[in-house]
Amino acid sequence: MGWVIPPPKRPKKTKEVFLEERKRKVSLLIRRGFLKSPRIIKAMLKVPREEFIPDFYRDYAYLEVPFPLPGANATISCPHSYPLFYEALGLREGDRFLEVGTGSGYGAVLGREIVGDSGKVVTVEIDEDTYNYAEENIRRLGYSDIIMVLGDGGLGYPSGAPYDKICITASCPRIPEPLVEQLALGGRLITPIGRSEHGQSLVLAEKKSPDEGLNVKVITEVLYVLLRGVYGW
Repeated sequence: MGWVIPPPKRPKKTKEVFLEERKRKVSLLIRRGFLKSPRIIKAMLKVPREEFIPDFYRDYAYLEVPFPLPGANATISCPHSYPLFYEALGLREGDRFLEVGTGSGYGAVLGREIVGDSGKVVTVEIDEDTYNYAEENIRRLGYSDIIMVLGDGGLGYPSGAPYDKICITASCPRIPEPLVEQLALGGRLITPIGRSEHGQSLVLAEKKSPDEGLNVKVITEVLYVLLRGVYGW
């Protein structure tokens, strides 16, 4: 598994061109079964992915390629990755949502559109350069109520817990225990597990009871950057 990143170039596409590309991408993701939920569809149609990609890759915004971001080994994931995670989580209006690994800020903004005014989005990023890039994107687009945290995402954000849904956007050796503790009863967590050279499994975990731990199932194979921090590699 791997991607060929196209050569950087100065952006030329207009907002109108991007809008048409966004509509085509959403239609394709629906046809391929990645997108089903009306709220997730609406969010992906609304949020301009191109605003979260560095200028020299901006014109490629809707290609299925993860582009590099400021920071150590930081990327914005492929477009299909977001519904892959959010549909499995069952992310919906009113959810308290924790994202581990802010990246470009695109995932947090999509999450905010999905959970709506009655929900809450907390996003944690460990790399300061990546955090600053995401913060600029998120605030520039007017999402002032997303709670942004510069810190170790494996530790979560206890003051915002419990969370109905948790998304980890980097591959872990195992699910970090603090995130299990911060997950609400009946809540779901999704994360890649494993090192890239040995393959990674995207797993969905559900917290059925406080005593029985998590019910975990494998969804598919993926390739993500490795989690940093106390619970990382």
